[in-house]
Amino acid sequence: MSSRPIRKLLVANRGEIACRVFRTCRAHGIGTVAIYSDVDRRALHVAEADQAVGIGGAAARDSYLDVAKIIDAARRSGADAIHPGYGFVSEKPHVARACEAAGLCFVGPPAGAMEVMGDKVRSRQTMMAAGVPVVPGREDIRDSTEAVAAARDIGFPIMLKASAGGGGKGMRVVHRVEDVERSFSASQREAAAAFGDDRVFLERAVLSARHVEIQVMADSHGNVVCLHERDCSVQRRHQKVIEEAPCPSPVMSPRVREEMARVAAAAARAVDYRGAGTVEFLFEEAADGPRFYFLEMNTRLQVEHPVTEAITGRDLVWDQLRVAMGHPLGYAAADVPLSGHAIECRVYAEDPERFLPSPGIVGDVHWPRGPGVRVDAGVEPGCDVSAEYDPMVAKIVAWGPTREVAIARMRQAIADTSITGVRTNLQFHARVLAEPDFRSGRFDTGYIAAHPDLVRPASLDEGSSQAVAAAAVAHALSIHPTTAAIARGSQGWRHAVRWRA
Repeated sequence: MSSRPIRKLLVANRGEIACRVFRTCRAHGIGTVAIYSDVDRRALHVAEADQAVGIGGAAARDSYLDVAKIIDAARRSGADAIHPGYGFVSEKPHVARACEAAGLCFVGPPAGAMEVMGDKVRSRQTMMAAGVPVVPGREDIRDSTEAVAAARDIGFPIMLKASAGGGGKGMRVVHRVEDVERSFSASQREAAAAFGDDRVFLERAVLSARHVEIQVMADSHGNVVCLHERDCSVQRRHQKVIEEAPCPSPVMSPRVREEMARVAAAAARAVDYRGAGTVEFLFEEAADGPRFYFLEMNTRLQVEHPVTEAITGRDLVWDQLRVAMGHPLGYAAADVPLSGHAIECRVYAEDPERFLPSPGIVGDVHWPRGPGVRVDAGVEPGCDVSAEYDPMVAKIVAWGPTREVAIARMRQAIADTSITGVRTNLQFHARVLAEPDFRSGRFDTGYIAAHPDLVRPASLDEGSSQAVAAAAVAHALSIHPTTAAIARGSQGWRHAVRWRA
């Protein structure tokens, strides 16, 4: 692959991820183009771009999912490359092919890699052929009768999953044989509605496991580098809410970490991967030792990529752009040591008790500041949080030399954040960060369900959370005197996360 410079980049996305990509472009002198729907005309990502092109109605299918309009916007603006962000068109093979046909650089993996990894059945088969461990299951389920037979063979509980998608769509846990037929039909209907593909496969349900993923970066010169792991086990409805790096499991030893990285690299090589990707695993802390199984590969930049940037010092967007331009990565895993601990809280405009969207016009906003704190925001005062899109409005990231310090800083950051005009899940985050099992690292993907108090209605006595968080910060720093200079230093986040070129 020959070198091809990117001089102007269109981000085929919105919100905080578009703003995030623009930040790296500005740092490297690359021009930026935003696209926007009718409802996003005054959105923050539009204001932060050098140019902005309107592409249609509020519904995603009329704007952010319309590939022809995106390609036309790139041509009209003079962009020579498209970055898809995450969601929307980020994992659509036909988008990569449309960019190639239009003479545009697609900042992402080859279409072939997306096709394999985007189909969960095909990806399972490819991983098994490459020697990657997968959860026991059946991929060739054609109807409910076969589903019942397979479930009996594998043993309960079992998990039904949509072959063509993710994000919890079409996913069902089934504990009894008499429920398989009904659940299988429901999974088919939901998969067809969400992805236009009603294929469903079946796995043994691994219910007491962590969701651990490996960040992969690969170039077109044969280099594949694994940039440590992230723990994404705190989830609601199979969607991540809090992520951290590295994994706080007591059995995540250097040997296990090295083996997971080896398997993740094998997964990437099996599909001739290029760019940023994430290999996701279910991680069991079993009595006879830790076990992990391939779950899926996300063929894009992840929402939680900032925690990896925090512990490695790398700018993953810049790495994406360099790879897309045909350059070698220029570093190996040994060049990227793990430094400290980082936590990310996703801030949603939503009802924190029911996890339902809370659309509206954003009023006043106050983001936290301080050493080790980073905010990737997608809104500012006056922005419209539309019911048409995902309600995430920002990501708050806290880094510390230890997990305890990172938690303390995040507690203070959450207490210092305020958003009016829409409801948010800030109080939910405050509760999780103070909860003993989370603080000790004793949790798995069933954490929220096992702690119903996290989603109880707010009480008046929680108004003192800022004082509590401040005390926690002071305590954490007092018992880590060797890190106090870093923690209180004026360099703060820049000291902890110096991006490397």
